[in-house]
Amino acid sequence: MTTVEKLKKILVEDLNLQELSPGDIDENAPLFGEGLGLDSLDAVELIVIIQKRFGIEIQNLDEGKAAFQSVHTLASYIEGRLSGG
Repeated sequence: MTTVEKLKKILVEDLNLQELSPGDIDENAPLFGEGLGLDSLDAVELIVIIQKRFGIEIQNLDEGKAAFQSVHTLASYIEGRLSGG
C-alpha cells in the first residue's frame, strides 16, 4: 500500500469521514476548505495521527502548512521525513 493510499484510509477511518471512501478522495484536492473540507480540529487530530502512525512529529507551523496542502503533498512530506530528508 502506498503512502497516499494509507493516508486516504487514515483520513476516512480516523477522522470519521463516513460519507467518503478512500477512493473518493482526490489526492491533489485541498485538505481544508473547498476540497476535503477539513477544519482546524481535524488538523490537530491529523498531526497526532501522523505522529502515532508514522512516528513523525510536525513542530514547525510553516512546514506543517506546506505539508497539509493535499494528500499528495502530505504523502511526499512523510516519505521525505521517513527517508531522512
